[in-house]
Amino acid sequence: MKNLKNSVIFKVAVIIVMILFLMIPAMIVRNLIDERENVQRSAIQEVSSRWGNGQTLTGPYISIPYDKYVKQYEKGDSADQIVKMKDWIYFLPQELRIDGKLNPEKRYRGIYEVVVYGSEFTIEGFFNSIDLKKFEIDLNNIHFDKATLNLGISDLKGIQKQVELNWNAKPVSFNSGTSSSDVVEAGINAPIEIGTDSMIYHFSMTIDLKGSQNLFFIPVGKTTDVSLNSPWQTPSFTGNYLPDQREITAEGFESHWNILHLNRNYPQSWTGSAYSVGQSSFGLELLLPVDNFKKSYRVARYAILFLVFTFMVFFFVEVLNRVYIHPVQYLLVGISLIVFYVLLLSVSEHIKFNYAYIIASLSTLLLITAYTTSILKSRKVGLLMFSILFILYTFIFILIQLEDYALLIGSIGLFIILSIVMYFSRKIDWYDLKIGES
Repeated sequence: MKNLKNSVIFKVAVIIVMILFLMIPAMIVRNLIDERENVQRSAIQEVSSRWGNGQTLTGPYISIPYDKYVKQYEKGDSADQIVKMKDWIYFLPQELRIDGKLNPEKRYRGIYEVVVYGSEFTIEGFFNSIDLKKFEIDLNNIHFDKATLNLGISDLKGIQKQVELNWNAKPVSFNSGTSSSDVVEAGINAPIEIGTDSMIYHFSMTIDLKGSQNLFFIPVGKTTDVSLNSPWQTPSFTGNYLPDQREITAEGFESHWNILHLNRNYPQSWTGSAYSVGQSSFGLELLLPVDNFKKSYRVARYAILFLVFTFMVFFFVEVLNRVYIHPVQYLLVGISLIVFYVLLLSVSEHIKFNYAYIIASLSTLLLITAYTTSILKSRKVGLLMFSILFILYTFIFILIQLEDYALLIGSIGLFIILSIVMYFSRKIDWYDLKIGES
């Protein structure tokens, strides 16, 4: 039994088994991070559902109903029946200009921050004269008197006051809903006067809209021009088109998009549900400066690195100083390394991640250093353990800050650490080595 206790091979086997065992709670910690992130998403969704979800503005566009006749075969009938059905013709504007201002603010649900916003938009532009030649539809079947101008709004709860349309210098009030769901699922509509005469139809409107997290637009104009400004300092421009001009300062941001009909995959007019315009959306997300769950998860991925190098230091202390460290003592140190991640996650939910990392790492360092000094009766070894773990925690901290170069810096760092281990172990005679015997 004594020989087994002093066996290097036995000790290495025990260390490997403990590392594998400790990876189980490390995986539980990663699941805990996912769970807390889901709780945050639920909090964001709860606030957003009451205030207004992320908004997508589509339009405006003209919708004109018409009657179409189709053949319908029914079993038992000797001849096809002609059935009258209702369909719509859609026209997009020749020019669309949107000028908007976003006023974001932070709301809280428990300990979680949620970004919501109020917005003010001026929407204007014009339609060319209605050209029906390409559709080959009898004018008698087209209901010009039921034509509407539709504006798609993804979450109608965000509308703050009545929206008024100025159509060729005539005021018209919008109604809830759209004429059909071919283009958008939700929105508002206003009855308009149109005909087959050659004339231009000008429109303008203002709308105050609430939303949260993100804002998107659909470029329905033959030329779509969108300008946005906001005091928010951390926007993320996303979607199918990036701004052709943008400026982000400490006072906020200004952005501008100019999109042509050639940049999208649908025409200026069509019938029915032939095209889906939603795939051409563009806009921005209002990001919070810190994503503590993402960073906590990245740190937790290095759990095996902490365990391996900490246990390696303990093992070399045993080998070089001819002392014996019990597996239970290894286990307690390993558990303290795992608790570091729980401490980091819980503290980072209340303060900035970098400060939380410093608090959690220093707490773990002092605990392991004090324990090591106590069980080995050596301040020198305790200081050595503190120095090595300090370097390791600093190394991981640098990695999570450098997303683009994390792999490069990480691989170089691991190579340097491996080189140091090989250097200091080069003269050890592994064939004639026992632990705990002087």
